Amino acid sequence: MNIQNFLQNISNEKRYSVHTITAYQSDIQSFSDYLLSGYETENLNDASPQMIRSWVASLKEDGLNSNSINRKISALKSFYKFLLNKGEISANPTQKIHLLKKAERLPVYIEKGQLKSYLEEGISDHNFSAVRNKLIVELLYATGMRQGELIGLKHDAIDFANKMLKVHGKRNKERLIPLSNSTINDLSTYISLKKKTFDTTNDWLIVTDKGLKAYPKFIYRIVNRQLDGFTSTKKSPHILRHSFATHMLNNGADLNNIKELLGHSNLSATQVYTHNTIEQLKKIYNNAHPRANTN
Repeated sequence: MNIQNFLQNISNEKRYSVHTITAYQSDIQSFSDYLLSGYETENLNDASPQMIRSWVASLKEDGLNSNSINRKISALKSFYKFLLNKGEISANPTQKIHLLKKAERLPVYIEKGQLKSYLEEGISDHNFSAVRNKLIVELLYATGMRQGELIGLKHDAIDFANKMLKVHGKRNKERLIPLSNSTINDLSTYISLKKKTFDTTNDWLIVTDKGLKAYPKFIYRIVNRQLDGFTSTKKSPHILRHSFATHMLNNGADLNNIKELLGHSNLSATQVYTHNTIEQLKKIYNNAHPRANTN
């Protein structure tokens, strides 16, 4: 049973894409070449778990990243599962070969000073688009809401008396988020201007220039354009959510409280922001401590 039989199987029966088939062929051939050079055998059926682990180790030494190595491991797993099902081998040598842990990417966020500069910049209170655009950025940053949650807000979500916002998150889970005096005032200004701008207004809080319900690309485009010139960091609604959580944590907020504000179902999703806090502490230490850079 050769590689071609396997490739025909994933092409004709599994319906894998041409790109995946080509990649799998390259990965299996790479392992075959390794067996020949390292173990003087061309028979893939003779491969052992130790041989595969040795190959993975060599890929690491060559500097391949975890994603690339995991794809190669996945190719081998599929190949040997195929051989096992066809009775070509009695045991699958990849059964106890695990995928590598992917390098954890820290959430990107915008510096506090950069957002402060944007929010403090004056705009015309009589220009509906300008007021709405700034409110979009302010609400996303002040509450940590998801983009979809912002789009789904209606007027009755705002409790002006108690300065609270009712948000419906994933699985329609409801949560309350406090609002500052500044945000409450900006909401009042926006709603008043919205009523003056449109003869008939719907219940959706954030609307387009035509008074229609906002949509994802509309929100993303506004956030990106509004923050252009204030930061070189990636600019998006989700980056504002990251910024909210990171700044709260850096200023001493409890992780469990941030979890509730973000609407996370478990704490592990929120804990990723602690890494940013550690990096911030390292940065402060290196910049401030007299012996931080001594040998």
